Amino acid sequence: MSTMKSVRTGGAGTIEVVDVERPVPGPRDALVRIRACGICGTDVTFVHLGGMPARAHLGGDLVPVPLGHEPAGEVVEVGAEVSGLAPGDRVVVNPQAAPTGIIGCGGRFGGMSEYLLIENAEVGRSVAVFPDTVPFDVASLNEPLAVSLHAVNRSGAGPGDKVVVFGAGPIGLGAAIWLKLRGVEHVVVADVIPSRLEKALAVGADAVVDSAKEDVIARLTALHGESANALGQPRPGTDLFIDAAGAPAVFDTVVRSAKWGAKLVMVAVQKKGEVDLGGMLRSELTLIASQGYPTEIFEVTPELVAHQERFSKLISHRVPFAEAARAFELALTPGAAEKVVVTLDD
Repeated sequence: MSTMKSVRTGGAGTIEVVDVERPVPGPRDALVRIRACGICGTDVTFVHLGGMPARAHLGGDLVPVPLGHEPAGEVVEVGAEVSGLAPGDRVVVNPQAAPTGIIGCGGRFGGMSEYLLIENAEVGRSVAVFPDTVPFDVASLNEPLAVSLHAVNRSGAGPGDKVVVFGAGPIGLGAAIWLKLRGVEHVVVADVIPSRLEKALAVGADAVVDSAKEDVIARLTALHGESANALGQPRPGTDLFIDAAGAPAVFDTVVRSAKWGAKLVMVAVQKKGEVDLGGMLRSELTLIASQGYPTEIFEVTPELVAHQERFSKLISHRVPFAEAARAFELALTPGAAEKVVVTLDD
């Protein structure tokens, strides 16, 4: 039996690098040697908990979770019934296509491993091939960028819109890039960490707001002009708000900022909090939820190839697999890193 190393949750706040059986592909499967895998906020949540409930809807005991749902790698074995894939192909993965559960999110396999089994391997559904002009670490951004793209698609943003994105993490910055690539006139990014705001400008945001130090509503009015809500009360001329932060203060700020007919797209996971429904009514504010990427996972890939230098700026730390514990420590420390990618080289 061949073994490989794989990262999973340990006790609360820790990970374990364990030896597990290296998967053997069946006739419809492919085996991918992982070369890079990003760390997501979902991974951090599982690590904080020390696993996930065995029967989540029943609140069962925590069980270890194989981690990693942002992998990129190269095909090393292909089953006899698989078409369109060959050893040596460089691929990104759709973690939601795995029949034994979402890769790295409670499924049988995790992408933070030396090898990953792609069950029922199918180009365009479970994997997409990308050229060797794109580094593996940049390719690993494919999955989070699909989350961002879905949020922008849900927003319906057009060229004449004035937009603010709350949260300059990978999802928020990805959204800012997608907005600019589709020709949106003015994109503001708001955050509380100055280094993240610098990154926002570097990837093409038109302006930034330090919401810890600045009056957000006053700044948006200065940037987007003055408008009004349905009662004629003055409001910034911002058309669209995207919440990629998940902080309760964002909803409060948006409701107080929203002009008549504004839209709010919620892509961040919100904790429980109060929402001023009366304030929403006074602006006829439309709330749009954005979950995952129903169609976008591989729509991203050619755009990632074409604009790889711009997207590569999202990566703040590249950490070798041998130092996976340090990589997760960075990701678990608020403000320490924007995007951590674990690399698996020769």
